[in-house]
Amino acid sequence: MENKIHEALKYYSYKREGLLKYINSKSDLTVEDIIDNAEELSILEYKITALEVALEN
Repeated sequence: MENKIHEALKYYSYKREGLLKYINSKSDLTVEDIIDNAEELSILEYKITALEVALEN
C-alpha cells in the first residue's frame, strides 16, 4: 500500500511542477486562466497533503 502512495505522490508532484512551470512561463494569462489553473493547483496540493498524511499514519 505504501508503494502505491509513493507512486501517487510522484504523479501529483509531477503534475504540480508542470502546472507551476506553465503558469510561471506565461505572461499573457487571462483572469479566467489564472483562476482555472489556481483551482487545479489547489486540488493537487490537497491530494498531495492527504497522501503525505496517509504515509505518516
